[in-house]
Amino acid sequence: MKFNTKLNLLILFVLSVLTTKITAQYSSKKVKTKFEVYTDSLKQVDYNYIFPILGQKVYEKGFDIPYPVGIMANSIWMRQDIVFSNFQLGFKNDNLDIPLTSVEFIKFGKNTNDSQNYTIRPDIWVLPFLNVYGLFGYGRSTTDVNVTVPINLNTVVEQDFATKGFGVMAAGGVGPVWFSVDLNWTWNKPKLLDKPVQVNVMGIRFGHTFVFKQNPKRNIAVWVGGMRAKMGTETSGEISLREALPSDVWDKKDQFVADYDEWRNSPAYDDLTIAQKAAVNKVLDPLVNVIDSANGDGVVRYAMDKQTKQLWNGLVGAQFQLNKRWQFRTEGGVLGNRKSFLISANYRFLL
Repeated sequence: MKFNTKLNLLILFVLSVLTTKITAQYSSKKVKTKFEVYTDSLKQVDYNYIFPILGQKVYEKGFDIPYPVGIMANSIWMRQDIVFSNFQLGFKNDNLDIPLTSVEFIKFGKNTNDSQNYTIRPDIWVLPFLNVYGLFGYGRSTTDVNVTVPINLNTVVEQDFATKGFGVMAAGGVGPVWFSVDLNWTWNKPKLLDKPVQVNVMGIRFGHTFVFKQNPKRNIAVWVGGMRAKMGTETSGEISLREALPSDVWDKKDQFVADYDEWRNSPAYDDLTIAQKAAVNKVLDPLVNVIDSANGDGVVRYAMDKQTKQLWNGLVGAQFQLNKRWQFRTEGGVLGNRKSFLISANYRFLL
């Protein structure tokens, strides 16, 4: 009996701390005293639904909570710089079968990735302050790669990808300010990669909700925050040699070969280690010979460690809640190397 009493007290304490004043998008909100009629009606609600757990206790305290289940449709554009390291190359055609070989002497300049992603996000409030959700979608990615050594070379790789994952979000508030901490794990499978790339995202947001005077179920929330995005570093795949190189290389392959030969006979090549020169003989020389040949057929194998240039960027956002069923949201990524723009529509319902 004593244990149950202590547990109930702990639950009430957590509810009082975490549901002080939260926007309906993230958790619950307590309506101001000027909406006393609406607040009193909340205290009389007979909540007979399973989720969120402890929903009845929250209503009894005069808090308004969102419908527990939602389906959100998102459109997300993102641009960020990518850093490559531990680069490996291989090649295969009818006459050659070169395994992946370290070519770390190849140097990269600025590499930029643009992506457009469309996702569906089903979610459920398990507790008034804890939400769990899934992420499923598809998109298209464009990576602008700039090689500076051994020669200057720019190539653009475009590919479709599929996304799936899950996340958890906790929310609470102090006075007029609410906060949320959002963690998700997604696996993105681009067409040209052997395995999905895992991306871990953490978002922290602080905001305030403005309730419409004539309609306490309608509000506008605004927030600022930050997002940390980290991807799995190991990446491997393959692409045809024709697709890997831009069209001007094939149109001016004599110039391409001449530039390579110039580097091959330069002091920069002489400064390579014995192992690096062996990699040039094993991988780059045969590749250049294939490019210089009549057809240029073959498949390039590659592996590398890939990471975003900056893990963190700033966020600003806003949401309009039409009613307890419909919310519309926009958010932009600012103040950092990563730029993003999101728009979404969320439909919520009782389970």
